Amino acid sequence: MACEVICSAFHASPKYSSNNPARSRIRVIRDPIADIYVPVYAGEYSVAECAGRDKYTIDGKDYDECAFCRASCPSRDLFKEPDSGLPLKCDMCESDPPLEKPMCVQWCLNDALIYEVREEEVEEEVKLEDLEIGLEALADKYGLTKIMDIITRMSASKKG
Repeated sequence: MACEVICSAFHASPKYSSNNPARSRIRVIRDPIADIYVPVYAGEYSVAECAGRDKYTIDGKDYDECAFCRASCPSRDLFKEPDSGLPLKCDMCESDPPLEKPMCVQWCLNDALIYEVREEEVEEEVKLEDLEIGLEALADKYGLTKIMDIITRMSASKKG
């Protein structure tokens, strides 16, 4: 539960001036008897409640779908500022200077939290060189065959 404590302290104003896990952007759903601890971090705000209320069974214990939901919604107080009721959202401890890892990961005593930076494959747009752009414009205007004939003639005259 150190992740909840450090998160609330990091986001206190001024920073580290107080500790209230109700202000934490991460919660640990726990069943100590069955040794189950599931971290859930705050996501986007949802104006409407969920339509479904599925149940999940983990090691014989039933959990409501809301327990694993990251949204702040009207049906529950989880991930809301206790004083104002405003929704909380995990910002991965953005700060200046930036942290190497979010505080919850740094302070997790059991190494249950891992922070990985995912590299997304982005197709790079092929940038045409100025010459290619010019040749493409000429080919559009005069036709590729005529351009190729002129280039062949020019290369023959340069050789001779």
